[in-house]
Amino acid sequence: MASSQDAWYLSLLGLAENFRTANPPNIKLCIQCLQAVFNFKPPSRVEARTHLQLGNILLAHTKNLDLAKSHLGQAWKLSQNIPGFDDIKFEAASTLADLYEKQNQSNFAKPILRKAIEISQQSVYWHCRLLFQLAQLHFHEKELALGCSILGSGADYAHMSGANFTRLLFLLSKGMLLIIDKKLHDVHPLLTMTGQQVESWQGSPYQKELLKVFFLVLQVCHYLMSGQVKSVKPCLKQLQTSIQVITSLPDEEPLPTNPGDMFQWMPKEHMCVLVYLVTVMHSMQAGYMDKAQKYTDKALMQIEKLKMVDSSSILSSFQLMLLEHIIMCRLVMGNKTLAIQEISQACRICQLNTKLFNTHCAQLHTLLGLYAMSMNCMEAAEAQFHAAIKTCGETELYTFANLNLAIVYLRTKREQEFVSLLERVNPETLPSSSHSLRAAAYYVQGLQSFFQARYNEAKRYLRETLKMANAEDLNRLTSCSLVLLGHIFLSLGNSRESMNMVTPAMQLASKIPDVHVQLWASALLKDLYRLCGDHTQENEGYQMHGNFTQMLLKDHFQSSQLREHSLIQWTEGGAFPIPVGNPSTSLNIPP
Repeated sequence: MASSQDAWYLSLLGLAENFRTANPPNIKLCIQCLQAVFNFKPPSRVEARTHLQLGNILLAHTKNLDLAKSHLGQAWKLSQNIPGFDDIKFEAASTLADLYEKQNQSNFAKPILRKAIEISQQSVYWHCRLLFQLAQLHFHEKELALGCSILGSGADYAHMSGANFTRLLFLLSKGMLLIIDKKLHDVHPLLTMTGQQVESWQGSPYQKELLKVFFLVLQVCHYLMSGQVKSVKPCLKQLQTSIQVITSLPDEEPLPTNPGDMFQWMPKEHMCVLVYLVTVMHSMQAGYMDKAQKYTDKALMQIEKLKMVDSSSILSSFQLMLLEHIIMCRLVMGNKTLAIQEISQACRICQLNTKLFNTHCAQLHTLLGLYAMSMNCMEAAEAQFHAAIKTCGETELYTFANLNLAIVYLRTKREQEFVSLLERVNPETLPSSSHSLRAAAYYVQGLQSFFQARYNEAKRYLRETLKMANAEDLNRLTSCSLVLLGHIFLSLGNSRESMNMVTPAMQLASKIPDVHVQLWASALLKDLYRLCGDHTQENEGYQMHGNFTQMLLKDHFQSSQLREHSLIQWTEGGAFPIPVGNPSTSLNIPP
């Protein structure tokens, strides 16, 4: 029979639960009841569980993080001395470490997770979960080699524990970190081995498709990071088929027999958004702007729906990456007004999340640099690319920003500054292994030779660009190279060869659609038709050139009037030059 003290604390626990589950819940009274439990000196198990409960409630319903941390710390300390008691013990460790990480105190989170991992060997589920958590922490700290090592240990442990599904999740996660760390020599054998194991997987259909989606996303990202837009197509098609299969499977999955297999990579709703995102990335690189726009709209709509019921930070990451790609599409299509408003939207997302700001700051500067270039604000563009290069930790983005900075120097006839960049944009010694960036580097070399009237040298570089661009269906680079070759042949007085270049350039640019290449090509076409004596076509060329010019001028004026335009002056961390929380209303622009 329970003592009177037992009766008191048991009554308080019951009362606390009533207050917590009431409609609406009374969290203040729930917390007061739980705190009162300690006055009756309950057994260690009850005390530890109550501390954990209080920590979780304070985290979920209040801003008193220090008190939450104190209760979680007490739960972790007390439960370590209680045999068994795994769920309380390791939940306390996991939640406390997560709180420390969110407060940028990873130095406190790591020892807690290491200790918990050390004493959780007999609990398969918790041991795997804590290994995933520690690997993720190292990833956030950019300690990728340590993260890979922990995931490798997790794969070995899961294999010994018979948790074969989770073993593949560990291996695929390791593959993801190796791709991010650009350890491409290690990625190939790992993906090959894991791909074979996923293919021969004998578990539930849902688990098989989940592993396939994870594997195919890694393959697609690996190809795209290497700039291999054509080579990726079969994988992307398989991925799109696989996501359709997984969404058609029932939501209710029977629980795995091994507790170590009770993990999933991500909810299938998030997977759908991710597949849209990699499709947008492919469309952008391949130069299919309309397709990129269509899938971005679908993905952003899906994210808005999910955000109503899901506060997962990964949705904000997806949203930001989609915006970054669609902004580049807008600039190619000559829609600067929408581009700068979407850049402001990306800034708003980063303003609400310090981690996202830190990881995407260089991307924001690069986008502002591209926007400033399109507005002919070359000083601002230069400052933005310098800011991107300074804050950039990623080889591809670093190279991309340098290539665009080189174009700024060429357009402003600053040969000396361009020469100082040559080492960074030399296609033979490029720090990035990306096929598309190397092709772009040849284009920049060709552009420099063109500006210096070294036409034969320019043709040699541009033919190299065309060869590489055609090999991987890089349509935008193909159209830019063709129109520049057309300009070179016109400068050399070879109008027939010029026409042979400019006509397909115009067709391809219309298909993308790339308004700036269309403007350039239409200017050349009207001159070519005049030289041929074809006045009808010449007049059509004038009309076309005039239409593109008017459209771009109108958009230029509209964009320059927006408050968001002043973002091009922001080159350092900290506050943005405008309150990015308040977007401009649409302007009445005279026709």
